[in-house]
Amino acid sequence: MVESWSMGPGTLEVPLSLFAKNRQRLAEKLQSGQVIILQGGDSISHYDTDVEYVFRQEAYFTWLCGVREPGCYFALDVRTGKAHLFVPRLPEEYEVWMGKLLSLSEFKKLYAVDEVHYVDEIADILKSLKPDVLLTLVMNNEILFPIIAELRVIKTPEEIEVMRYVCKVSSDAHKQVMLFTRPGLIEYQCESVFLDHCYRVGGCRHVSYTCICGSGHNGATLHYGHAAAPNAKMIHDGDMCLFDMGGNYAGYAADITCSFPANGKFTEDQKLIYEAVLKARDAVIKEAKPEVLWPDMHLTANRAMLQHLKEGNLLKGDVEEMIEHGVNGVLQPHGLGHLLGLDVHDVGGYLPHCPPRRAGPLARLRTARPLRPGMVLTVEPGCYFIPRLLDAAKNNPQQSRFFNWDRVNQFRGFGGVRIEDDVLITETGVENLTFVPRTVKEIEDFMANGANFK
Repeated sequence: MVESWSMGPGTLEVPLSLFAKNRQRLAEKLQSGQVIILQGGDSISHYDTDVEYVFRQEAYFTWLCGVREPGCYFALDVRTGKAHLFVPRLPEEYEVWMGKLLSLSEFKKLYAVDEVHYVDEIADILKSLKPDVLLTLVMNNEILFPIIAELRVIKTPEEIEVMRYVCKVSSDAHKQVMLFTRPGLIEYQCESVFLDHCYRVGGCRHVSYTCICGSGHNGATLHYGHAAAPNAKMIHDGDMCLFDMGGNYAGYAADITCSFPANGKFTEDQKLIYEAVLKARDAVIKEAKPEVLWPDMHLTANRAMLQHLKEGNLLKGDVEEMIEHGVNGVLQPHGLGHLLGLDVHDVGGYLPHCPPRRAGPLARLRTARPLRPGMVLTVEPGCYFIPRLLDAAKNNPQQSRFFNWDRVNQFRGFGGVRIEDDVLITETGVENLTFVPRTVKEIEDFMANGANFK
């Protein structure tokens, strides 16, 4: 029996017991006589051609069984605990084009499941299991979804090890990008260094989302890198770089953002904005622990950043009044972060038993939950100079009075700064899974000397 899976020497061995434990956790939440069946992902063609997108398995299916091929189904018999995998019955000529066809016994060994059948046998096998209730995410969404989603929120030790690995690989890839970046390059050339390291060194066949490689004013475009803005600007001397990228291993995601000066040396203005965001991150790392509410952490970060910007003469007035009138949302229009796991914006933020979405600017947060040990979240405060939001604030008397506009206008075209760490909530606080230079001194020393930052 195969006991683990990896992408080869030097990459993490993922124990197949990870998926068996997930099945056991799920079975414990259900009733004897229930049978769960999930459909995996299918191959998708480029429109009406015979060229396929690189396949990536559906997240719930991965969580339950770790199967990597398309076109499969999976059933869990709660009464017996048996795991049944259903694989496509492929024609023999498939071997000519796509390689050796695995037998059912080979699939059983590969994924450490109890039984393997062909997809065309699903009806007969399910009938033989004699379920009292058949549960699927499509037909029984209100029953099954909250259970699996909540289980996905709290990571097992085996899942945490995978996330430690993919965060370390992604951290190292970001460091390679920092050493490579210099004025005169195109943003996508820096992206390519990240992709290369994650795959060549870390075995990450996928990244978890479209890479964001914004330099200069592009750093103020929160989801830069899409098809209409494909990381294609030349990086100039004096630009800040905001690079948000995360690898993916065994389905599990990293999500890390590094902000740094393209030439390796912070100006005083760059230092002011960067250290305001760093203070926000540090405040959350210090205060986050079990039972603390995520919206409170968001506001903690906002207060720290606004206070530093006030001390730097960009803002004026009382910080609490700034928050009351939404100044925090002008400079950071997104939430503090999100749950992380098999999806980069992972499930479980607003399940029925969780605190509901709050009103006003806090509605942008992806969860309002109290923190619990075993959660993995991103902590990603930011400060951006977004023309549309600045113009609206200037025309809003309730907000305009908090800005020193002569100073703020000097930052138009600056872009933005985001610092994003992936953290594990522990019994006493947080474990930071991200290992990149973060202080101004660390960044400048690393970019100048290639220091061995661990």
